[in-house]
Amino acid sequence: MWSTPGLYNVSQKHNVSVFVFTLNEERNLPLCLDGLWWTDDVIVIDSYSTDRTLEICNERNIRVYQRQFDGFGSQRNWAIENVDKKYSWILILDADERVPRELAQEIQERIAEDDEKVCAYRIRRRFYLWGKWLKHSSLYPTWVIRLIRDEKVRYVNRGHAETQIVDGEIGVLANDIIDESHKGIDAWFERQNQYSRKEAEYEIDQQRQPFRAMEIFSRDPVVQRSAMKRLSWAIPGRAFWYFVYSYIWRRGFLDGKEGLMFCLMRSMYQRMITIKKFDIEKGK
Repeated sequence: MWSTPGLYNVSQKHNVSVFVFTLNEERNLPLCLDGLWWTDDVIVIDSYSTDRTLEICNERNIRVYQRQFDGFGSQRNWAIENVDKKYSWILILDADERVPRELAQEIQERIAEDDEKVCAYRIRRRFYLWGKWLKHSSLYPTWVIRLIRDEKVRYVNRGHAETQIVDGEIGVLANDIIDESHKGIDAWFERQNQYSRKEAEYEIDQQRQPFRAMEIFSRDPVVQRSAMKRLSWAIPGRAFWYFVYSYIWRRGFLDGKEGLMFCLMRSMYQRMITIKKFDIEKGK
């Protein structure tokens, strides 16, 4: 275990294990690990990286498990069920995410309360690109369930991402997790190319299922966001309307040139999904 000088002390109870998921993350992993000085149980679940990811783990005495990636939900479930961890509370991280000291403090305090009814915590994700927080163009706040009791939460693949099944109450943390990749813009587009195919396949499958319109008014922000996305699938010219929504309605223009570029990038992603849905249907 290592420490970061100049930060206030967090309880030395060490009651949270941290899973970090990696695939060729030599640029992002050191920053992620630097933010985990407050726990004594950090475990990397790697998808057979070919860069320096494993070397970085060895240098820091981080335990590593390897499994071929077949979906975010599947990967997380496998880790929960197979990794030898110290604690029943688990923080789930991707390598391009960081835990600020305020969030580390809050996590320790909330876990110490030991409320048996709460089986997971919802955390806001704060997205950075080009060194800037894109508060508006990233549609902040977006919520993710990442702090979980291992026996009470399981993940389900949803396109390129995942959703969760929680057996109990879900709490809310006040501080944000930081999401900032240092791989560069080309790597971002490469990921979106892969993700858009998964998302297209998922949308085609889901459109065969009944749409629950009342979920649009759900008090659960994750359920509501999923319902709104489902509704958007049927809108003609979805890439254009996504840009209007993110850049104008959600005020992405307040993020300056970076906000404009990111809204254009995300609208391109929507167009990629539309084209790949067409391609899949034509292939059938």
